[in-house]
Amino acid sequence: MLVGVCDFPGSYAFPPAGYGGIERWLWAVAEGARAAGADAHLLGPLWREDLAPKWTRRPLRLEDLEPGSLTARELQAASYDLLIVGHEYPTLPTWRRIRELLDCDVATFQHHPGFQHAADAFDGVRTRLYCYSPEMVERYTVQQPIPELAVHRGLDEDEPPSVPGRDLVWLGRIDEDKAPHIAVRAAQILGRRIRIVGPVFSDTYARKHARILAADHVEWAGELGGREKSAAFGNAGVFVYTYARGYVEAGAAVFGESLPAGTPVAALTWREGTCAHAALCDRSGVVTVVDPAVDDEAAARALATAIRQAEELDHAEVQAIGRHRFDPRRHFEALAERPC
Repeated sequence: MLVGVCDFPGSYAFPPAGYGGIERWLWAVAEGARAAGADAHLLGPLWREDLAPKWTRRPLRLEDLEPGSLTARELQAASYDLLIVGHEYPTLPTWRRIRELLDCDVATFQHHPGFQHAADAFDGVRTRLYCYSPEMVERYTVQQPIPELAVHRGLDEDEPPSVPGRDLVWLGRIDEDKAPHIAVRAAQILGRRIRIVGPVFSDTYARKHARILAADHVEWAGELGGREKSAAFGNAGVFVYTYARGYVEAGAAVFGESLPAGTPVAALTWREGTCAHAALCDRSGVVTVVDPAVDDEAAARALATAIRQAEELDHAEVQAIGRHRFDPRRHFEALAERPC
C-alpha cells in the first residue's frame, strides 16, 4: 500500500518539536503506516528536514498543482492508495480536483469541533471522516463519521517501562479553554505538587489566575518535546485533565500520551460522552462529571477526589492498556480499512 501523509500550512513543523495537535497526529499515522508495512510518503513542504533518510519527502502541496502538469501526472502514475490529510482538505475544491485525479481513498480525523464541511466532502467509504468521542460523532452525523481514538506522537517520544511517580502533571496550552487553574486548585486541596507543561496561549488568562497559578506547589515546566515530554508523563503519579465548561475537546492528544507512559488519568468533565469517556476505562483512569452550574471550587474538590482514586490504579496495567489502545500501527490500520 502506498500512503501519502499531507501536511498543511501552519505555524508548526511536522512533527512538531513540542506542543501541537493535528501535526502530531499526522506523524503518528505516518509511523503507524510504516509499522504496518505500508510505503509512506510525506507530502508537503513543512515536514522537518532532520527526519531519518528512510522517509520519502515530497515538498509539494496537492492544492497548488494543476491537473495535467508534469508533477500531477507523476503523482497519478505513483498510484497512491490512501491520502491522510487534515480535516479541512476534503472541502477545498482545489485539493479535491487533484485527489479525484489520483483516484485514491482519503481519511481524516476531526480535530476542530466547529469546522463546517462541504455537503459532499465524505461518502463514508472512499472519503472517510473519523471522530474521537460520542459528542463529536453526533456533531458530524451528516458526514457519516467513524468512531476512532486518535494517536498523537512527536519525534523521539517512545515511552520507557512505567515507573510510578509522586507528583501530578497537567499538560496543554495555557488558556481559558483548557482551564489548568482548576487542576492547580485540586492539587492544592490535596497538598500535592503539580507540574504545568505547555505554552501560554493567553496572557489574559494567565493574569486572571496568576495567584493560584503562581502558588508554591506549582512548577512551571514550559513547552517540552521529545524525551523530555515523555518523561513529564512517565515520572508523574497522575495526569490531571481539565477543560472549560463550554469547550468541546475534539482530538484529545493527552490521553494517548499519558496512558502509554503508564500514568493514570484523573479527568474533569462537564457532561457525558466526551473524549475522556471514550479514552478511559476504570483500569486506566477516573472521570468525574460535574454539573457546569457549580463554581470552580466545587469542581476542583470533585477533581481532587478523582485524583485520589486514580492514584490507586496500577501503573503497569495502565501502560499495557495505553500501548494497546493508542498504538500507531493499530490506528493506521483502522484508518486504512475501507468500510464494507
